[in-house]
Amino acid sequence: MTDVMTPATTPALGERPAHRSAAARTARRRSALHWIAVHSLGIAAALFFVLPFVFVLLTALMSDQQALTRDLWPRTWEWSNFSTVWDTPGFLTWWRNTLLYAGAGTLLTVVSSIPVAYALAKFRFRGRNVALMLVISTMMLPPQVIIVPMYLFWAKQLHLSGTLWPLIIPMAFGDAFTIFLLRQFLLTIPKEYVDAAKVDGCGELRTLVHVILPMAKPAIAAVALFQFFYCWNDYFGPQIYASENPGAWTLSYGLESFKGAHHTNWNLTMAATVLVMAPVIVVFFFAQKAFIEGVTLTGVKG
Repeated sequence: MTDVMTPATTPALGERPAHRSAAARTARRRSALHWIAVHSLGIAAALFFVLPFVFVLLTALMSDQQALTRDLWPRTWEWSNFSTVWDTPGFLTWWRNTLLYAGAGTLLTVVSSIPVAYALAKFRFRGRNVALMLVISTMMLPPQVIIVPMYLFWAKQLHLSGTLWPLIIPMAFGDAFTIFLLRQFLLTIPKEYVDAAKVDGCGELRTLVHVILPMAKPAIAAVALFQFFYCWNDYFGPQIYASENPGAWTLSYGLESFKGAHHTNWNLTMAATVLVMAPVIVVFFFAQKAFIEGVTLTGVKG
């Protein structure tokens, strides 16, 4: 009696055994769950900040009547709301004023703060720490405390009320927060670079321009973005100095005009809000690497 030999069955080419496929799926599932567990706090924070923007955008695409309901999704996509806001009388003027305020304010603040930060970081002189404390102490003074005398000075003495000049001109004298952040970064630059520049015959100004500034680009980008965002979103300053002249309004203050005494077109208000936020989001998206690097490096050394 002979044994009957049956050929062993082998999996087809490219076909995985069932137990291996199940193990791979289990491993992927565990990896995904581990990733979610590790990043759950970040995901929750991201949703917390993103959902309001989604709500604003969806409301901006609703009709006037639907914007007053509890609906979260537009029945019809009203893209014409953006063109309606763009064609609103004065909107382009507010846009131009905001660009002037943010651009000039950022440039003046950064240019005027760099020499002060450099002196406080690299110069050795009596009273340096006192000067630094005086600069920092100005950050503790709310603008509301000095707004009355400042308004009387700009409006009654210089007759500049109804313009943005009372907001732009003071930025030519530096900003305490900008000075502090730049100083923190400049402290991380080794003193040997300054000494080597002096050996080569460079004066203080040439050392600052040709040696220090190229190394301080990340910090300069960070403080410039901080100042740009502040000016772009500033509501208090234009309300105090420019409210009497609609031709001097900025976008943040002009948004108030979309709210009526008895009725508010919330779809148009949200569309205007999207148009105001868009440039800031775009600027931050393209400059976030320099921004994060600058903020990180400014806290390396105190």
